[in-house]
Amino acid sequence: MIYVGLAGWGDHNELYEHMPSRKSKLSVYSEHFPCVEVDSSFYAILSPDTYGKWVRETSDDFAFIIKPYQAMTGHLRSEPQAQADPDLFAAFRRSIAPVLDSGKMKAVLFQYPPWFDCTREHVDTLRKAKRLMGKIPVALEFRHQSWFTEEMRPRTLAFMEKEGWIHSICDEPQAGAGSVPIVLHPTHAETTIVRMHGRNVNGWNPSKTANWREGRYLYRYNEQELLEWRSRLLTLEQATGDIYVIFNNNSGGDAASN
Repeated sequence: MIYVGLAGWGDHNELYEHMPSRKSKLSVYSEHFPCVEVDSSFYAILSPDTYGKWVRETSDDFAFIIKPYQAMTGHLRSEPQAQADPDLFAAFRRSIAPVLDSGKMKAVLFQYPPWFDCTREHVDTLRKAKRLMGKIPVALEFRHQSWFTEEMRPRTLAFMEKEGWIHSICDEPQAGAGSVPIVLHPTHAETTIVRMHGRNVNGWNPSKTANWREGRYLYRYNEQELLEWRSRLLTLEQATGDIYVIFNNNSGGDAASN
């Protein structure tokens, strides 16, 4: 089955133009989409009460894909030890317990930063993260091309399959080493994620421009590009169970429309 959702639910104003005052944005969002990516968890370990509230605001068949706290994926370069800190991982696992208990958790999405390249040290980091997450389903997304060079691609995919990582397949600008190509290869029998980041080549990499991140995902997919993905998804569906397509092109408010 193919499911389509968005990264976050707060920024899609067109969904809430006629929202009843008694409803939350998430409950309205869930009337339009069957799944969502939680990004606020990247900036802080949220309380179990917060997750419990979100569980109650969504239907029984709704699905959450949750990003871990940024220190767990090495985005806080001043805290490299956090990527294998048992206490930090345990705190995160406790925080998401209400989603796990509800059966609405589809994956925790480990998106590693552009400087996380293909080295033995980083492979070991992935093994430790997978072990610290226990039986919780985890997805893996790279932002460095070295994982998918002609030589390393089959080895990377074989490693993900062996370790039990769900592949988060990316559609993103091809803008140098800090981006990855579209690799249409599921690594998990039950689940595959596809994240649509847009194709804003000029805005993808860091720059000295103020607030450059605000325009990073400024892109609206055209009909032809979406039709190409329709064909890709139907092909992927033959090799995996459920596919969760997440539109992350939010900078200009295009995700919901796409």
